[in-house]
Amino acid sequence: MFHYIDFDPNVLNGKPHVRGTRLSVEFILELIASGATRDEIIQAYPQLTNKALEEALKYAAQAVKNEILLNIKVGA
Repeated sequence: MFHYIDFDPNVLNGKPHVRGTRLSVEFILELIASGATRDEIIQAYPQLTNKALEEALKYAAQAVKNEILLNIKVGA
């Protein structure tokens, strides 16, 4: 499903990252959250293609979409 996203225990301790780079999906989201545009990110990290950046964002959206929240109350 994802061609540009890789999981390798030897790269970033297995965090999802763009294949062939050490750019984690988390780092890309942090850049966008801090106000960086797609063009600025591509310019700052030329090893990242537009398609790989878009796929990283799609991966992140899919991960959150499949997130399961548990409401657990710990009582005495």
